[in-house]
Amino acid sequence: MSAPAATSRRLSSAELIGVVLDAGSFSSWDAPAEQRAAGGRYAAELEAARLKSGHDESVVTGEGRIRGRRVAVIVSEFAFLAGSIGQAAAQRITEAVERATAEGLPLLAGPASGGTRMQEGTLAFLSMVRITDAVRRHKAKGLPYLVYLRHPTTGGVMASWGSLGHVTVAEPGALLGFLGPRVYETLRGEPFPAGVQVAENLYRRGLIDAVVAPGQLPEILDRALRILVPGDASAAAGAAPAAPLPDSLAARPGDTDAWESILITRNPRRPDLRWLLAAGADDALPLNGTGQGENDPGLGLALARFGGRSCIVLGHQRPRHADGPQMGPGSLREARRGMQLAEELQLPLLTVIDTAGADLSREAEEGGLAGEIARSLNDLIGLDAPSVAVLLGQGTGGGALALLPADRVIAAEHAWLSPLPPEGASAIVYRDADHAPELAAEQGVNVASLHRIGLVDHVVEERPDAARSPRGFCARMARAIEYELELAAAVPAGERLERRRRKFGTLGG
Repeated sequence: MSAPAATSRRLSSAELIGVVLDAGSFSSWDAPAEQRAAGGRYAAELEAARLKSGHDESVVTGEGRIRGRRVAVIVSEFAFLAGSIGQAAAQRITEAVERATAEGLPLLAGPASGGTRMQEGTLAFLSMVRITDAVRRHKAKGLPYLVYLRHPTTGGVMASWGSLGHVTVAEPGALLGFLGPRVYETLRGEPFPAGVQVAENLYRRGLIDAVVAPGQLPEILDRALRILVPGDASAAAGAAPAAPLPDSLAARPGDTDAWESILITRNPRRPDLRWLLAAGADDALPLNGTGQGENDPGLGLALARFGGRSCIVLGHQRPRHADGPQMGPGSLREARRGMQLAEELQLPLLTVIDTAGADLSREAEEGGLAGEIARSLNDLIGLDAPSVAVLLGQGTGGGALALLPADRVIAAEHAWLSPLPPEGASAIVYRDADHAPELAAEQGVNVASLHRIGLVDHVVEERPDAARSPRGFCARMARAIEYELELAAAVPAGERLERRRRKFGTLGG
């Protein structure tokens, strides 16, 4: 198949820089490109590319500002030999990444490339390792790496620095993939299947976070950077708590019967993760999928800011309908992406628990649900980043447990946590569902019990039911979250794991 047309004319590197960066803020970092011995036909192609593009290589690097915030940029120039990466271009990219790292700058990459430069053969191909290592070291410093995939991005570029972003968005209609359609058709003798290597399909598959026109990019980048690079350096460094003391600090668990709380949380009008982010967070930027070809609707992932504290949020996405999909193994693989982001970006992790139970299906079993729960527990209990868990409503089984281990635990007044739905526990013990209320009380599933054993640290009142006043409840919960994120971040990194281990090792003791 021929390459799909982007929804707008392909922008040159200069045009994209002009759209994204504040007017007049761009400053080039490029030294003259030093081409290794290039003779004959290749030398002529290089000269023609210079004349056609007005550039001496296929990438432009430098710095500028997005809404006043200083950023480093690496942008492909497709008019120069289809944006292909040879040794000189690789050197320019690597030096730019290293400079951004040294100067502590977030980095924006805008690739548009057919891949490595065939005229330079294996050495150009191997240069992708060097670029990848530079990006890895940039991310290891906790610095954001944001990627805007442009039409087209294929081959070694897509398989290296094009696919390593903390946040990755793409141009509408862009051709994105490993194998170029022309190569596939030549080798296979038939067109590549239609609609596969298109930005919109990658979004549906959970491979990228959004499809965004160039004109919308500054707003998206500004929102991401406001969250990822907080303006308050002391808050970013995890200084002592500065959040206002929330009223909920004075709250104590109520005496509501466990079964009554369970019925309250099953109200379909109860505020969920979507409500919490929309009505409680000061800013939230949704992410999408695992980045590895899965997009399970059972989990939400976002960058968010509560007051002065930025964090990575992952939580159960309550189905919009009673028969909607529950959390499956793909949800937990997406959750583990969130955990990795928290560690790489050195931001606290907020998990939100609200599930009637994990998916009970053949597909979930064959997808390794039990193993994913185990790996999620393993990653959370050993997470290097500060962490806070919110028991927002229902907390059933392994699906709830998988997001629970955290430094601090907040609970809504009527939240609960149980190894099975009470009806399921009743079926095991009594061979009927009639004893569910009795077993809920005996098992200690409600907030009063969870607070007594030392799991819950902070209770947020519902006054008397969050479903009756969802905005007010979400505002109170948001203030509690901001406070607890500050508290968790204030713990010295060297003490964090031991404190967390001690918390979960002494429950009920």
